[in-house]
Amino acid sequence: MDTMRDRFAPVVTRLLDEDPRVAVVLAEIGKDGFTEALRRHPDRVVNVGIREQLLVGAAAGMALTGLRPVVHTFASFLVERPFEQVKLDLGHQGAGAVLVSAAASFDWPAGGYTHMAPGDVALLDTLDGWTVHVPGHPDEAETLLRHAVAAGDDKVYVRLSLQSNAHPLPVDGERFRTVREGRSAVVVAVGPVLEAVLAATEGLDVTVLYAATVRPFDAAALRRATGTAGTDVVLVEPYLAGTSVARVNDALADVPHRVLGLGVGRRELRRYGQLEEHVAAHGLDATSLRERIAGFVSG
Repeated sequence: MDTMRDRFAPVVTRLLDEDPRVAVVLAEIGKDGFTEALRRHPDRVVNVGIREQLLVGAAAGMALTGLRPVVHTFASFLVERPFEQVKLDLGHQGAGAVLVSAAASFDWPAGGYTHMAPGDVALLDTLDGWTVHVPGHPDEAETLLRHAVAAGDDKVYVRLSLQSNAHPLPVDGERFRTVREGRSAVVVAVGPVLEAVLAATEGLDVTVLYAATVRPFDAAALRRATGTAGTDVVLVEPYLAGTSVARVNDALADVPHRVLGLGVGRRELRRYGQLEEHVAAHGLDATSLRERIAGFVSG
């Protein structure tokens, strides 16, 4: 199976052909995928070099002229390094763009901590008005990329990952989907952790909701689910643990509830290892998830 990032350049190249508003801004990373697009659209495919602050600043300038910029690099260089430009050049000026990241939380362990960004969604949560898509399969990534580019002049973050569920689900860029129904708790699985969550909750009497779009947070779907499955909620997110706990608390502010936030821990793992070893070390493999979810629900 191809990866989410394998879909990125072909999909955006087609969008460049289809829509004269679409532009692409790169910082070296990913440029090989746009060789043909650069030949056809030299005025709308821009590589600024290894200058990530300029990457976002240039995109904001394009947006202010009426273009719809799609901005791409590793998450740590797209959200964390140029955060001031994301905050000011896009947010403060009311300029929209589609930020599309690669490498997720720790997809390329050999790159070291400089190429890891488990705090990206939490960091964007300090700003107003961002839509955040976390696809769990390449097909979902393609759908959500198109949805993001078509979203007027909104500020949208699309988080691509090497981790993937085996099968896609229909996604609409807005709502959570009910994947399994139960009566004792609600488990919200975000993007590529769904498969592990389904394995971990096999035989448990829980409702599983799937979220490929986490901002805005679908509070209505969560409230509906807790109406039949009880108000114990487990969040399983492929980035910093607890990132969406406050959203759950807001959604259920008028009813007693408990929340367990699972995800990537804050402790830095200083051995490169393999992707699967990082998943296990953060307790996001099916075995670890089952132990933690079952313990919480039974408690």
